[in-house]
Parts: sequence; structure tokens; C-alpha cells
Amino acid sequence: MKSSMPLPARLTVLAAKTTGGASLLGFILFLLIGPVRVFQFASTTASALLLDGLLCGAFFVQHSGMVRRSFQDRIARYVRRPYIPAIYTIASGLALGVLLVAWQPTALVIASAGGPFRWAVRSLAVVAVVVFVAGVRALGHFDPFGVRPIEVMSSGRQPRQVPLTIRGPYGWVRHPLYSAMLLLIWSYPELTADRLLFNVAWTTWIVVGTILEERDLVSVFGAEYRRYQRHVPMLIPVRVAPFQNGRVADRDEE
Repeated sequence: MKSSMPLPARLTVLAAKTTGGASLLGFILFLLIGPVRVFQFASTTASALLLDGLLCGAFFVQHSGMVRRSFQDRIARYVRRPYIPAIYTIASGLALGVLLVAWQPTALVIASAGGPFRWAVRSLAVVAVVVFVAGVRALGHFDPFGVRPIEVMSSGRQPRQVPLTIRGPYGWVRHPLYSAMLLLIWSYPELTADRLLFNVAWTTWIVVGTILEERDLVSVFGAEYRRYQRHVPMLIPVRVAPFQNGRVADRDEE
């Protein structure tokens, strides 16, 4: 971080990294070891599921609403645009933190994996983590907390368009980070009523969000991304061999 960065920028970057990092770590632990009851607000399974559903809905509205360009245009009236991604991270981290702390586990077990099948299911979580890490490394420019625009602004550099580069797991699926998250969500061996609610709600939200995100990617990269869509699946890897930059494009042009 540049020493010339003004105090408001420093505080925003610190808040984004702290809030975003803590909430992300808590979420991964939630997926791997299950929820921990911090507060008991519900006395019945029905009331617990109702509260859990409201917590998911509140997070989805915040997360998806703030990412819309129309919402960011309104925020830009009051703060400089480079701050908006970090502010988004802070708000999302707080919303996710509330969900994790207020989540109401239920005792109703719908299904439970035992014996070798349990270890097989848990091994999927390891695969999910490996895919996620590989996806982050393949991006290179990954900015999970939205602080890079502030750093670029403070350094006096001009922001540049990141080219569409396909490498690593992006040759198998277009959104390996989301694929890994879905695998992690469904790899928990105990399927309680609240976990089933969580899994279905988050799977639906991720799939719908991915479809909407693809529209933005097409608007940015145009024909190059549409070609990528034709040859690489969105979330489920079904290719025999990974797609590589330029290889399929060259065959299309012959």
C-alpha cells in the first residue's frame, strides 16, 4: 500500500480487508463444519427455518442489489467511484456476518452420510478448496475485497482493462469459483432441515447470479466471450480436454 494514500482511503481499505476476510473465513468454516448456534431466537423448527430463510433473503438482496450499476450510480453521487467496490465488500461482509451469527440450526436430520460414503463426501470438500485456490491463482488479477481501484487511484496510475485470459480451471468451466462453492455447499455429510434450506437457496442464487453476470461479461468482451461460452460449460465440467486461449478461435476462423 502506498504511503501517499490518504487517511480515508487507508481506513476504507483496512475495513474492506478486515470485514471481507473475516466474513469469508467464517463462511468457509460454516460450510466445512456446520453452523454454530450463537443466539437462540427460534424455539421450533418452523420458526428457525423462517428466520434462516429471511437471513438468506436479506443477504441476497444486499449482495445482488448493491452490485447493480443503477445502485452504484446513486452511491457515486456521494462517494468517489473507486471507493464503491470496497464499500460493497464492507456491506456484504457485515450482511454475511449477521447471517452466520444469527443462523438457527435445527435438530431435524433429513440424511446423514456414514462409513466410507462419509469420507467420500468430505473428500469433495477438499476438491472444492483445491479448485477454488486454483481458480484464484489462474485469475492473477483477483481483487476479492475491492480495494484495487483505491490503490490505483492513490498511486496516480490509470485503471486498465483486464483482457480475457483463459487458463487453469477456466479451461474446464467458465466460473470455477462458483463451481467450487457449489461443491463445498453440498459436500457436508449431515443434511439437516436448515442445511437443506441453505443449500437450495444458495444454489439457486448462485446459478441465477451467474447467468446475470454473464450478461455483463458479454457486454465487456463481446464476441470473444460468446465464443468462450460456446465451447466451455458454465458451471459443470463436461469437456474431455480443457479449452485454451486461441485454439478454438483459430478452428472457428478456418
